[in-house]
Amino acid sequence: MKKLIILSIIGCFLISCNNRKKEKEVVTENPNLEVHEKIAMANGFKEFDSISQIKFTFNVKVNDTLRSERRWVWNVKSDKISLTEKDSTMSYTKKDSLEEDKEYIDQRFVNDSYWLLFPYQLKWSDAEISETKKSKAPISGDEMQMLTVSYPSEGGYTPGDSYDIYFDEDYMIQEWVYKASGGGREMATTWEDYEDFNGVMISKMHKSKDGSFELFFSDISVEE
Repeated sequence: MKKLIILSIIGCFLISCNNRKKEKEVVTENPNLEVHEKIAMANGFKEFDSISQIKFTFNVKVNDTLRSERRWVWNVKSDKISLTEKDSTMSYTKKDSLEEDKEYIDQRFVNDSYWLLFPYQLKWSDAEISETKKSKAPISGDEMQMLTVSYPSEGGYTPGDSYDIYFDEDYMIQEWVYKASGGGREMATTWEDYEDFNGVMISKMHKSKDGSFELFFSDISVEE
């Protein structure tokens, strides 16, 4: 039995390594990709088309108190989305116009899935993306590559927001700074505890510098 468990662990590790190798090859074999595209590809963007369903739980903890716990089921092909929160389940299908009672779910799904798959938003969204430069990351103090992602001042749930993205040589995000529109609130968090889910790389943990804020994902399932 122990041998089977060990072989299973080794098998999962090899699959994960092979997926990471393929993602690096996609980036290195496409020198004409822009930097934001390389970040998306390094995180498995090419694999997303084969995904049928994603399940995940979005959690927010502040000073050891769990503030949010939202469980999501996203049928990628049909865009049917279900939210379970406080023992209540609600569902809707994304489309151009939403009924007023569905906006509550949609607003939270946009927020939660944005954290989950932000590297893909670099390909999906209409954000303005700056040139890359070297800069010290806000939490570690390490010098990294950095670019800024800015959203239009109109449209969406939080127009005018921007993000400073700090990433390593493998185009994996290590830290970011969220900046609210109008020069308001700022928040820096880590991007850590990456895991490969059928080729989709997900950072499961985001922490503030002092550790008082944690945003993390659990119960993640990515099905082909």
